[in-house]
Amino acid sequence: MTYVKQALPGPADDGYVPSQRRIERERFKRSRARRATAVAALSTLGTAAVLFLVITGSPGWPRTRETFFSAEYARKSLPKVLDGLLLNLQLLVACGAAVLVLGLLLAVARTLRGPVFFPLRALATAYTDFFRGLPLIICLLMVVFGVPALRLQGVTTDPVVLGGSALVLTYSAYVAEVFRAGIESVHPSQRAAARSLGLSSGQALRHVVLPQAVRRVVPPLLNDLVSLQKDTGLVSIAGAVDAVYAAQIIAGRDFNFTPYVVAGLVFVALTIPMTRFTDWITSRTDRRRAQGGIV
Repeated sequence: MTYVKQALPGPADDGYVPSQRRIERERFKRSRARRATAVAALSTLGTAAVLFLVITGSPGWPRTRETFFSAEYARKSLPKVLDGLLLNLQLLVACGAAVLVLGLLLAVARTLRGPVFFPLRALATAYTDFFRGLPLIICLLMVVFGVPALRLQGVTTDPVVLGGSALVLTYSAYVAEVFRAGIESVHPSQRAAARSLGLSSGQALRHVVLPQAVRRVVPPLLNDLVSLQKDTGLVSIAGAVDAVYAAQIIAGRDFNFTPYVVAGLVFVALTIPMTRFTDWITSRTDRRRAQGGIV
């Protein structure tokens, strides 16, 4: 018995044949894309070549290369910089979690309604205004050196804890404004619909408003996290041996600034993946919003 295998209809069997005009249009688009890529590559290479010639042709380049880009000092400082980087990562995780919690509480306090909550709203507003206006370096100096000077019983003098507290105080003010913008971006009809279903004000905020607000502010929150990752290096002014302070020790001993360059490149290597992830989240959120996937 002979079996005849019958082909199933598929997308290629729908009988569609592109017209000659469409084929030429697609060919033109591909050639234009290739030409744009080639022009971009050539312009990038030309710009890099000009910068290289200008920098390496400057009179002080030999001394600068020896002082800032020494391969010997880079190999010597990299292990100690990576050891100090562990402290920066620990501060990022601990401070990031504390900033999110405190920032959300401040945002909720600022959006509470009713005259009875006016003192709470005023305190939250004063907090965010003060710490958003206060430079981070001054906040660090005040907390790291001012708190131990008070000689309070039971208050730690650990520079890591004090430096992390200063980071939390400053960044929670910025994050609170991000959360508040997300809360206020939710249409009032959402809250009204929740109240009409029998939810209280707190339940409407928790189950209806906050979930939408948090989804909308994820990209700016990730940007603040990237900034926090970089600013963890400022705890070195308190004497904590992180990546920056480890580089400072080597640079001060050998009078060579290559360890600072190494520490900077390490932070850049950590920041770039987080930045690209933030961009991906932002574009994904925009696409879903354009398609009606996000309320």
